[in-house]
Amino acid sequence: MNWRLITDGDLPGALNMARDSAVLESVSAGVSAPTLRLYGWDPPCLTIGKHQGLDAVDLAFCRSNGVDVARRPTGGRALLHHLELTYSLVAPLGTPPLSTALPEAYRLICSALVVACHEFGIAAELTGGEVNLRLPGPTSTVPCFEAPAEGEVVVAGRKLIGSAMRAHGGCILQHGAILLDWDGRLQAGAMGLADDSTLRPHITTLTAELDRPVQRPDIERAVIGGFTDILGDSPTAGWLSANEVSRETELTPAFSIQTTPDPDP
Repeated sequence: MNWRLITDGDLPGALNMARDSAVLESVSAGVSAPTLRLYGWDPPCLTIGKHQGLDAVDLAFCRSNGVDVARRPTGGRALLHHLELTYSLVAPLGTPPLSTALPEAYRLICSALVVACHEFGIAAELTGGEVNLRLPGPTSTVPCFEAPAEGEVVVAGRKLIGSAMRAHGGCILQHGAILLDWDGRLQAGAMGLADDSTLRPHITTLTAELDRPVQRPDIERAVIGGFTDILGDSPTAGWLSANEVSRETELTPAFSIQTTPDPDP
């Protein structure tokens, strides 16, 4: 598979989601090559699944602590993006080595992340069971990292990478958070939890597994290597097309969630 690599810096949450969506539209239209994008978040951002309600968000906490709130184009549950590297892969289904079946494609992509973890000597693996890509209901308030789902990347049963997928026009967008470290106060508070005691036992981070801080460029190289190993070709470094830039500008407001109360009429 010939694929494009885009390495971004840290961007606002709604812009990140709009960029992923613009790339998905472009790849599904056959205009752009399959794309791996690596990026971060500035400021920290709580994202919720495509159909998830705002009950999973403490808007007052987010507002007072400088946390953005955005809606993802994919399913899954509430997730605070902070101290992480995010990956995003957009590719046509049925283009080898990707299967036409979503669960198999999901596992293949996650297996590239396992390869990346092994580069650091981390004993990562995929959870067993059948991958369930159904969207949670709009009333679901369970955080993404409270428990690993089937086919996700774990170390000794604790989630290291949380991912979500969407299909569109014969293509898939799969993106996910690779935890570099953990801020329990921010993670819990953004979701209205008193503390992170229901979250922390279920997750691990690269810093915890390596017992040292890890530099983002090192993680990026490992992730690129993992996808090169699984997809079978080295990427070509690239950038967004003019149409993708224009489309992300149009889409960004749709993914942004206001944290300030509406003014009284």
